[in-house]
Amino acid sequence: MATARASDEEMAERIAHHRARRPATWLTLEASTALAPQVGSLPTVNTIVVEDLTLLLSNHMESDAALAEERTLAEVEALRALRVNVLMVSNEVGMGLVPPYPLGRAFRDALGRLNQAAAAACDEVYLVVAGLPLRLK
Repeated sequence: MATARASDEEMAERIAHHRARRPATWLTLEASTALAPQVGSLPTVNTIVVEDLTLLLSNHMESDAALAEERTLAEVEALRALRVNVLMVSNEVGMGLVPPYPLGRAFRDALGRLNQAAAAACDEVYLVVAGLPLRLK
C-alpha cells in the first residue's frame, strides 16, 4: 500500500522511481487515506506493506491538522484488525532538527506519538539506520 500523493513534479518523479523498483510480482494499491477498507478490494493476500505512516499522517494533516493524529491512529488500529500480516514503515523525524514553524513541530510530535503507538502494537520493531536493521522489539 503506497500512501504518497503526487502533489508536484518532483514527488511524481519519486513515485515513478518507487514504482519502477517494486518487484513485478507485487500487487500495489495506491491509497493516500482509508487504507484498511481498500484491502477488501484486493484479491486474497497474506501480507501487506504500508509505505508509509509518515505520509499517511501528512495526508491527514492536509485535510484537517487538528484531527490528523487521531485519524491516523484509527487507521493503524484498522490495519491491525485485518486478518493479514501487516508491515508498517515509518520515518523517525525526532532525531533531526526541531522545525522552526508550529505546523512542523506539531507534525514531528504527532509522528513520534504515532510511531510509539504503532511500535507498541507490533510484535516486531526494527530501526534501520544507514541500511542496517537494528531490532528494537
